[in-house]
Amino acid sequence: MTDTALIADPAECERFLADNPHIQFIEVFFTNMCGVPRGKRLRRHEIQAVYDYGRFLPGSICVVDTTGQDCEETGLVWEDGDADRLARPVPGTLVPAPWLGADVAQVMLSLYELDGRPNDLDPRHVLRRVLDRFAADGLTPVVACELEYYLVDAERTADGGIQLPRSPVSGARPHGHQVYGLRELEDAAAFLRDLYAAADAQGLPLEGAISEYAPGQLELTLKHKPDALRAADDGVMYKRAAKGVANRHGCEATFMAKPFADHAGSGFHIHVSVNDAQGRNVMASEDPEGSPALKQAIAGMKAMLGEGMAIFAPNANSFRRFKANSYAPVAPTWGVNNRTVSLRVPAGPPSTRHIEHRVAGADANPYLALACVLAAVHHGISNRLDPGPAVVGNGYAVAETSGERLPNNWFAAVDLFEQSALMKEYLGERFVHMYSCVKRTEQARFFEVVTALDYDWYLRNA
Repeated sequence: MTDTALIADPAECERFLADNPHIQFIEVFFTNMCGVPRGKRLRRHEIQAVYDYGRFLPGSICVVDTTGQDCEETGLVWEDGDADRLARPVPGTLVPAPWLGADVAQVMLSLYELDGRPNDLDPRHVLRRVLDRFAADGLTPVVACELEYYLVDAERTADGGIQLPRSPVSGARPHGHQVYGLRELEDAAAFLRDLYAAADAQGLPLEGAISEYAPGQLELTLKHKPDALRAADDGVMYKRAAKGVANRHGCEATFMAKPFADHAGSGFHIHVSVNDAQGRNVMASEDPEGSPALKQAIAGMKAMLGEGMAIFAPNANSFRRFKANSYAPVAPTWGVNNRTVSLRVPAGPPSTRHIEHRVAGADANPYLALACVLAAVHHGISNRLDPGPAVVGNGYAVAETSGERLPNNWFAAVDLFEQSALMKEYLGERFVHMYSCVKRTEQARFFEVVTALDYDWYLRNA
């Protein structure tokens, strides 16, 4: 049966239209397992029907690859007759989209079978499945998404590469790391001003901005909230807004994990704590290493890191980010106030004790990344796992001596994910199979392309 709490009330649409008579177009979009929003642009008079009855979308949209191509191997194209599923609006997501024009709004959709059952390949429902495990135990995850990304010039270089945009202030292209540089934020001030305005218009809890550890790289934080489903919605909406606002400023906001070979990659840091039924943080402790529940959660995260790499690093480019001494982790390590490990317990007052999961790239699907992290937290707490001693000092050096490593290539990661009994238990066996199938199709298509590097290395030397 349909869980009506996941579907927006038609009255929400009625109120929005009454309050916004200037809105003439509404973009409806669904985010599939590859994390790319896909949908339609509707006229004003069409949107109420989406709230009253839903909108049909082909089931194959669940399993198209990153480029939007069908993945026939899933059996959801020809064998299924590319049958429709029913898309229903997500509560609280009908909002203005100011970068698209003053008369445009957007709303998120989630997929259901025609009999009302949640579609088990919809990443939003996959995350909800994990959250149900916490609810059954009287627990509530509190999470926040922290995304790094680059602003790059909308025009490619002559050889097809990318370059940083010229500063609207000085006219120069950024250079040098200038981590936490204020001048770099001043150069991006017009973009940031419009981005914050868009976030405010959409109710996104967007907070402070910093210049990250590379020229042209930014990081903005979304506020913690005890609603992981909505936090993932925030992450998806924020990425879309950042890309849209950047386009209005003549540049691209890219969430590629490693857009530049000689600069830092872009991570997706996930901050997690867990509240009990009384709203108390079960990870809170005077001990800087946190409570027993925090350590158990870390142990679960360590145990499931390798099996989740296909989600945390979903693309071929993703694995270029993992490099020693780069602020991207390479092993299942944890520590306190230590950015050289995968799982960090940040400094702060005892009541705020939580875990920062630093493995995922900015290209990861927010729903699926949160689902994997929270599955690991639940697994660790439920089974009272032990994480072992915290790393003190250089986590990269510890990784070298311990021999423990994360999967370092796309193929190995998908293999581990597909074989994982824990991922099947938490995310659903059919989802794990279909996700693996889509990624194997992507792998085949990606490596069919003969690149300029192939010619540079092998044309004469082979």
